[in-house]
Amino acid sequence: MARTRASDFEEKQRGILESAAAVFADQGMDKASMSQIAAHSNVSKGLLYHYYPSKEALIFGIIHAHLSELEAAVEAADLAEVPPRKRLRGLVWAVLENYRGADNQHKVQLNGMSALSNEQKTEIQAIERRIVGRFSAVLREINPGLDNKDRPLLMPVTMSLFGMLNWVYLWFRDGGPITREDYADVATTLILEGIMSIR
Repeated sequence: MARTRASDFEEKQRGILESAAAVFADQGMDKASMSQIAAHSNVSKGLLYHYYPSKEALIFGIIHAHLSELEAAVEAADLAEVPPRKRLRGLVWAVLENYRGADNQHKVQLNGMSALSNEQKTEIQAIERRIVGRFSAVLREINPGLDNKDRPLLMPVTMSLFGMLNWVYLWFRDGGPITREDYADVATTLILEGIMSIR
């Protein structure tokens, strides 16, 4: 007979992933142990292994959950009826808002990919490509010249924007001199003003 899933399975799973992300962010991927993660999660090692059989499974779970939530937020913000400049601002805000309180998960995403199997990497990269694709599509609408075959700048510009967003956790602090909304305006303006100058 198949083992039935506990009613709080997903809640426990999420709690374990959050605790594991904190341990990985603090200790690093190599130094963090399943014992440390179990203790931080307030679960037994046996229960931890029931949910996640290895550190690699935990790392994949953290990155997959983090990016899936980001993709859902970006998809919800990508409103086709909105003018492209305003639409880009909405996408930038969706990313920054999704990163709120997720510094640990973000660090695991940036530093943990090497621990994944090729199959897991392929799955993660597919999500990343879909997210990046939404931004590229809007940037192409704003400046079609970025997609010039002789000088293809669409991807470099798109990834430059993600460079601004992905490393914000290193310096941004909620309650600091600027808000996330302020920075969403700054990042969007830098890209919009910059790409209109690119020929």
